[in-house]
Amino acid sequence: MTDATTTQASAPPIIGKVSYGDLSAALKAGWNDFRRAPAFGLFFASFFVLGGFAIFLQLETLERSYWIIPTAFGFPLLAPFLAVGLYCVSRRLEMGMPLNWGQILGLVFREKDRQMPSMAVVIIMIFLFWIFIAHMIFALFLGFMPMTNISTEWQTTIFSLEGIKMLAVGSVVGAAIAFVLYALTVISLPLLLDREIDFITAMITSWQLVVSNPGPMLVWALIIAVLVVLALIPAFLGLFVVMPVLGHASWHLYRRVCSFDDPGTLS
Repeated sequence: MTDATTTQASAPPIIGKVSYGDLSAALKAGWNDFRRAPAFGLFFASFFVLGGFAIFLQLETLERSYWIIPTAFGFPLLAPFLAVGLYCVSRRLEMGMPLNWGQILGLVFREKDRQMPSMAVVIIMIFLFWIFIAHMIFALFLGFMPMTNISTEWQTTIFSLEGIKMLAVGSVVGAAIAFVLYALTVISLPLLLDREIDFITAMITSWQLVVSNPGPMLVWALIIAVLVVLALIPAFLGLFVVMPVLGHASWHLYRRVCSFDDPGTLS
């Protein structure tokens, strides 16, 4: 049996109730998948780690190291799209199919002909919007402050009264943008991989899931945020474990909370 798509469109899933037990079970299943296929997890996670290093080195080269704050927190906004490969691994493990590098990477590549590129555009646009807003917030609070060289005296600037205000406002705005992206993608990307469905319907379905299960889904968002922040602290290296586990867990959460009347369009 191989991963394949057909042209028959799938109906939207039936959204079920999400319990806190579902969150725990999804995390446990995600950890188990990572343990069963660590090479794939480390491979896909390496994009996050290397991307983090690349951003940091670029900012250091440009003597703009203080921009690592909004950029480091904005970079994980790209996580759902890059996690598609992890969804493929989890799906094949779930179906008892062999894990083959060529088939998994080939399937991820073939997603370019489906709805994933459209979702990628949405995610990237939100990411760029966050970077733009971060620059605006910086300019509003610190743009007129007298300073000799913010690159070398950024501690004094950031921890000034205006700097603290900037961090507070930026955190609130950033959290709001991240939550919107989370609500639009928490199950839309696994759904797009699993079924033949358009990306607008997938995003609406994902949003409806969050709205209809606000408590558990807010907790799930906090779990993701806390784990990602902790993973960023040790020089991005924690992402080698956190991102695969969260990617696999997201697949299992989708499978637990969504059901279909039809047998499915993907095998």
